Amino acid sequence: MRIAVAGATGTLGRLVVEAVRTAGHDAVPLSRGSGIDLMTGSGLADALSGASAVIDASSTNSTSAKESISFFGTVTRHLLAAERAAAVPHHVAISIIGAAEADTGYYAGKAVQEEILRAQGSGWSVLRAAQFHEFAAQLLCHGRIGPLQVAPAMRSQPIAAAEVAGELVEIAGGEPRGFAPTSRVRARSAWSTWSGAISRRPDSADRSSRCRSRAPGTEHAGRHAASRARRTPRPAGFHRLARHADRMSR
Repeated sequence: MRIAVAGATGTLGRLVVEAVRTAGHDAVPLSRGSGIDLMTGSGLADALSGASAVIDASSTNSTSAKESISFFGTVTRHLLAAERAAAVPHHVAISIIGAAEADTGYYAGKAVQEEILRAQGSGWSVLRAAQFHEFAAQLLCHGRIGPLQVAPAMRSQPIAAAEVAGELVEIAGGEPRGFAPTSRVRARSAWSTWSGAISRRPDSADRSSRCRSRAPGTEHAGRHAASRARRTPRPAGFHRLARHADRMSR
């Protein structure tokens, strides 16, 4: 089976490509490195020729609702148009548990993506998963303010991105099912701690590992730094993302 993977070099996408090949299928990476531009649709028509399914693992680093909606809306429409032209029968997308009820930040884009697919009637599958383990480090990145590092007070029960990748490939190998059951793709680890979530070595190839639990120079900041952190405004959307993630984990 020939399976195309959008966002093939991202956190999830590269794992999906690996899972496709492990399952014995032919993986077709869709990324700028392979001459594909998902935002313009350039190169998609030729790349999807002969494909049996497309797994959309593309993503954006933005937490802006406007940018997230623009990204997921544009990419989804371009993929669907190219799939129709190439007669690809199955579109598989990854979403987030509870994203359909959210109207803020990154989640707003996922909600729009679901709406676009739902309007297609058939030929698609959506897997709603919990946040990945990498989500903790991403939140910490957005919580850095000058010499200080703030972290939201929240509970999280994440899942390994590799497990989600395997489930997406399994779905792609079958018939379109609309919204796939999420029971298998759920958190299996205990409540995570922020220190454990960012315990990778700082020289790791993973970009998220450059975020530290404590910014350099604050080791002895003491009570003054803690008080300042509480009074310092967080980046736009920081509180809302933390509250939504906490609500989804309950």
